[in-house]
Amino acid sequence: MTSELLELTIVLGASLLSVVAYVVSGASRREDLNEIRDRGGFVLGSFVRSWLYWFLGPVERIAVRVKAPPTAFNALGVLLGVSAGFCFGTGNLNPGGWLLLLSGAVDILDGRIARAQGLASPRGSFLDSTLDRFTEVGAFVGLAVFYHNSEALTVIVALALGGSLLVSYTRARGESIGVVCKVGIMQRAERLLLVGLGGILDPIIGQQGSLDPGMPLAAALILVAGGAMGTAVYRTIWIARRIS
Repeated sequence: MTSELLELTIVLGASLLSVVAYVVSGASRREDLNEIRDRGGFVLGSFVRSWLYWFLGPVERIAVRVKAPPTAFNALGVLLGVSAGFCFGTGNLNPGGWLLLLSGAVDILDGRIARAQGLASPRGSFLDSTLDRFTEVGAFVGLAVFYHNSEALTVIVALALGGSLLVSYTRARGESIGVVCKVGIMQRAERLLLVGLGGILDPIIGQQGSLDPGMPLAAALILVAGGAMGTAVYRTIWIARRIS
């Protein structure tokens, strides 16, 4: 068993045990006071999202207790995203994937900590959404460096990045004129999950299937590029139809 497969097995095993604890403890039936009630959907369902909030709960409670500023988590998320990009660019796909998923977990915490401390504000919301884009750019730039020898895959990375930014832009532009749009299947959580898992699984699948490094991750990027562009187009049409 390779080290990458071993660490993935350990993480999956620990996650499954925590899911059991989450259900048995009754936490799945308790109201989450720090959750946004009209949040958009998540492809894996509300149960997985609620479990993840519960799983990150100890870190959240410690941060609230010590009065850690939410912006520190915003900055940490950017640092992790850029670090993931550096790993991708240097061919270290597995650690890059883990760092990208960790940046997503940190991104969950900043808003929840702000709401728990009563610090949620338009300024914080602006910083949160804007710094998220820096995180994605950092990761995708690293991927572009990694795939620079393949014109086709470089185009795929560019489409994935462009689609990711357009998904966020269409929502922000719609909200600026009074149309709230959270529809679509390739939102930020889904994009981070696909690219992160693609990086983590790349060496594992590559070794089992005798594939060149980066090919399994490329498949994930194709899904992100197609899904993000499709979501951006759908949101554009959806919002335009609701403007009088």
